[in-house]
Amino acid sequence: MNQKLTPSTILLLTIPPLLWAGNAIVGRLVRAAVPPMTLNLLRWSIALAVLLPLGRAALRHGSGALANWRRYALLGLLGIGTYNSLQYLALQSSTPINATLVASGMPVWMMLVGRLFFGVAVRPRQVAGALLSILGVLVVLSRGDAAQLLGLRLVTGDLYMILATIAWSFYSWMLLQPREAPPLRADWAAFLLVQVGYGLLWSSAFTGVEWSLGAPAIAWSPQVVLALLFVGIGPAVVAYALWGAGIRRAGPGIGAFFVNLTPLFAALLSSWFLGEAPHGYHALAFLLIVGGIVVSARR
Repeated sequence: MNQKLTPSTILLLTIPPLLWAGNAIVGRLVRAAVPPMTLNLLRWSIALAVLLPLGRAALRHGSGALANWRRYALLGLLGIGTYNSLQYLALQSSTPINATLVASGMPVWMMLVGRLFFGVAVRPRQVAGALLSILGVLVVLSRGDAAQLLGLRLVTGDLYMILATIAWSFYSWMLLQPREAPPLRADWAAFLLVQVGYGLLWSSAFTGVEWSLGAPAIAWSPQVVLALLFVGIGPAVVAYALWGAGIRRAGPGIGAFFVNLTPLFAALLSSWFLGEAPHGYHALAFLLIVGGIVVSARR
């Protein structure tokens, strides 16, 4: 695992938060039209259709997809089934600002999970970087006004987001434990296809429970179809492929700080969609978050 940040690694770890910011906005917009578990199932079904022609190596004999089914079933549960389902479920009751605030604890959870379950030491520079990064997120959430944070109230959705963040921490560390065997090691599409395949089994089970509890039918519209295509291709296939490649280069501890770019991108995207110009506090938040990345990545 190489802890050095190169321009290409920075790009690999920056694009996913941008796409995930769009995913959060879209998930909030369609929350009344598509139940959360169903939304996650449809999202990854679209991703599976995209990956099938690209990751055919996963279907070949000897790929390890069946021999290592426990590992891939767990990756599918954490990264495909649990994290995304909980995120969409959180957006049903939690406001975007609260959910983003809860998710900003990602660097802390990543360090704790790495230390307690994977034996990775926590260094002082990582703690300092985490504090800088979280401070940058708080600047975005408060819109530059500390009084805004005093009005926050936690709801059930925020608890779901905490659980989602912990699941993502385990998922990211597991991407390195152990290394994949050929051909999945060299084929990102095949590796992701295996995860999505197992993840869809979990997502189907969660959706079945949702339907049995009386979830409303999908309110189909052209906007819903476009939303599903976006979340099924961009934040799913493209973002996960780039994230996996970036994590293998820089490690989960460094990658966690890039996740905190998501609320900044979400704020900028929201401003763009609403026709509002970015403010000075966006620049300050960007500097703090990037500062946290630089401090944590220094040798």
